[in-house]
Amino acid sequence: MSNMIIYEDASFYVEQEESEIPWLKIFTKEPYKELGDIPLGLRKKLWETYDLIEYEMQHYYNPDKINMASFANILPRVHIHVMARFKEDSYFPNPMWGEKQRDSKLQLADQDAFHKRVFNALTQKHN
Repeated sequence: MSNMIIYEDASFYVEQEESEIPWLKIFTKEPYKELGDIPLGLRKKLWETYDLIEYEMQHYYNPDKINMASFANILPRVHIHVMARFKEDSYFPNPMWGEKQRDSKLQLADQDAFHKRVFNALTQKHN
C-alpha cells in the first residue's frame, strides 16, 4: 500500500495516506502557504471537500472520532489530514504522530469501496 491520489480536479487533489486507519489528505494544486492565502471561493471549495470526506468517512467506517489536522511545518503548503480514529487503533487517544499505545487489531471495511464513494461524492459536487 502506498500513497495514491484518489480524486483530482483543477483545484485540488485528495491523496490516501498509508496507514492502519482510513486517512486522506486534501491538497490545493496551487501551493499556498497558509489557509488565509487561498482565495475565498477556493477556500469554500476546500471546506466543502473536507465536509464530503468527513461525511463519507463517518458513514462508511463509523469511527469513534474523526481527526482533522493541518500543521504544514515540514511540507509548508496547505494540506488537510482527515483521519478516522478508533479506540482500537494503535495510537488512540493520542494523535497518529504520537506514542503507540497498543498493537491494533482493526478489521475495517474495504478501502477501495470507500475511495470510490469519496471519488463519486466529490465528482458529483465539483463537476
